[in-house]
Amino acid sequence: MSRSRPVQAGYRLLTAVSMTAGRGPAARAVAALAGLSPQDRLVDIGCGPGSAARTAARWCASVTGVDPAPEMLRLGRRITAARRIANVTFREGSAQALPLPDASATVAWALSSVHHWPDRAAGLAEAARVLAPGGRILLAERLVKPAARGHAAHGLSSEEASRLADGLVAAGFAGASCDTRKAGRRTLLIIRGTLPDAAG
Repeated sequence: MSRSRPVQAGYRLLTAVSMTAGRGPAARAVAALAGLSPQDRLVDIGCGPGSAARTAARWCASVTGVDPAPEMLRLGRRITAARRIANVTFREGSAQALPLPDASATVAWALSSVHHWPDRAAGLAEAARVLAPGGRILLAERLVKPAARGHAAHGLSSEEASRLADGLVAAGFAGASCDTRKAGRRTLLIIRGTLPDAAG
């Protein structure tokens, strides 16, 4: 038992390191679709070691990366500090319990993390809670086949993405849509919506 903990910790660290590469094209594609501006406050749900959060920081006032895995957050903080990126912070939490106040963000995104959420409806409700009126959400997942298994199943099928768009509507988002985009070699499903503004 005492030997399994270091092995598990080492595996999680290796996973965190591997996630620092390969997300650049997807992060840039999602950032472009989000229409990020210097006034935006973004929350990256399931940020991992922060590759997408650091990409978003080029355009946003602030970025908060949220992840349940301490190893991911430690690596994210180290890389971010080494690159002297001052407007990115990391906090431990989950999609179902975001460690942020109500209406504190203008954009929420989740890049290749929704397929890990145990309760997607709760995650969408939490995103709606932390977004200010008029806030927007973008969920990006790799397109996978319905019968995929193992690593090939890390993503969403078209049917799952359609259900997720319906879930956005149920959570109070307007204009929910689902389409596909190429990002490097991947085909991404992009599910997005916008909260009504204060006047609406």
